[in-house]
Amino acid sequence: MSPAILLSFLLGYFALLIGVAYFTSRNNSDNASFFIANRNSKWYLVAFGMIGTALSGVTFISVPGEVGAPAGNQFQYFQFVLGNAVGFVIIATVLLPLYYRMNLTSIYSYIEHRLGYFSYKTAASIFLLSRTLGSATRLYLVVIVLQRFIFDSYGVPFWATVLISLGLIWSYTFKGGLKTIIITDTLQTFFLVLSVFLTIYFVCSSLNLDIPQAFETIKNSSYSKIFFLDDFLTNKFYLSKQFIGGIFVTIAMTGLDQDLMQKNLSMKTIGEAKKNMFTFTGIFVVLNIFFLSVGALLYIFATKNGISIPLDHVTHQPRTDLLFPEIALNHLATLPAIVFMLGLTAATFATTDSALTALTTSFCVDFLGMNKKENLDKGNTVRKRHMVHIAFSILMFLVILVINALNSSSVVSLIFKIASYTYGPLLGLYSFGLFVKNRGLHDKLVPFVCILAPIACFFLDKYSAKLLGGYVFSVELILVNGLITFVSLLLISKKTDQQTKF
Repeated sequence: MSPAILLSFLLGYFALLIGVAYFTSRNNSDNASFFIANRNSKWYLVAFGMIGTALSGVTFISVPGEVGAPAGNQFQYFQFVLGNAVGFVIIATVLLPLYYRMNLTSIYSYIEHRLGYFSYKTAASIFLLSRTLGSATRLYLVVIVLQRFIFDSYGVPFWATVLISLGLIWSYTFKGGLKTIIITDTLQTFFLVLSVFLTIYFVCSSLNLDIPQAFETIKNSSYSKIFFLDDFLTNKFYLSKQFIGGIFVTIAMTGLDQDLMQKNLSMKTIGEAKKNMFTFTGIFVVLNIFFLSVGALLYIFATKNGISIPLDHVTHQPRTDLLFPEIALNHLATLPAIVFMLGLTAATFATTDSALTALTTSFCVDFLGMNKKENLDKGNTVRKRHMVHIAFSILMFLVILVINALNSSSVVSLIFKIASYTYGPLLGLYSFGLFVKNRGLHDKLVPFVCILAPIACFFLDKYSAKLLGGYVFSVELILVNGLITFVSLLLISKKTDQQTKF
């Protein structure tokens, strides 16, 4: 497909988002609007818009690509999704009531009230690191596609493509913040969902299959195995590993993450926030079934038409992340190509714009204390917020360049590997705060615990086969990380008569 057509579409899409941002922020762009949308969001808009934030371009490209990966992944990812669903229910019934009861703007303020100053700063710092790495990795995936299928044709270097992408995102988020994000994410989720169903339709048409025939073909193919129950020790896809990992990755990456929780905290009541989470969970599970189905159809199409998995430009090895864009943009008609680009752009930028807003909010509240210094000049705090927003955009730019230089694996695998190390200490901190009563922490030692726990996990993961009788870790490593943190916190605490309030 012509790079000029794709570029025109991309520019038109961002013009639409900038227009939405203008109308949502022209009357009010203060910090309350930016951080929590004046606590006036509609739960059904947030529930639908969170789909785009939670799924991202990784789900759109990498999950379908992994279905036919050489490791024999098939539909094993759905085991993880089922764990995600349980994690979302725990968030709605345990964490959200706590956050609303304390009337939080930043969820890490709970750690300050419960554990102390250094614990609070550590938790907020973990989020800033985790979300920056995770969001940069997600954006990196779509930038690869933009570079390969659009900007290479114009001789634009990779770093410039990254800068253009971040500049476009910054242009429609810097002023309105969460108030704008809730509307743009709803719009982008609509495009994402539409593109999934249209992609299935277009690929089925190319295979001369109607929808019932397509799902029967998928069912009878070699790609549809969901549950893996053989070889517990060495199989990373074993059901319990994926399911348990899915639960705790969700609790950490959603319930203990300012990004997605910030949207929940923008609603008037806890009842609306719960309705949002339960509705979101149902849509999330169903939509992932369709993403996996897209993956199976793509590999069936590729086999029928003699299409190989594209090679990575750097490593020259097959890269499953690129199969979907290769087929959509080079082997289908113009309309399917536009639909693909629409879905990919919507999914990835819905995640990145939300992340930049959450990173800005956390830094402004947790490190600059903007929700506490009410006597400061309003204009001054807004200007500081703009500078923080720019700084995180630049930081994400630099991280993407580093990832591009180092990474050659599937992006979905990389994201969950990063999460296992960076979000694990948050699990330990919140578990200690919620379940350990009448013990006081040696607060100044908490940062060291949260650094040493991931290091211990790294070596445990690397040598687990030798140390644990052949056992190989998967995403459940995050639980081990949280347990190491939790036990270490117990060791640096002592019994106290003071009663816990939260």
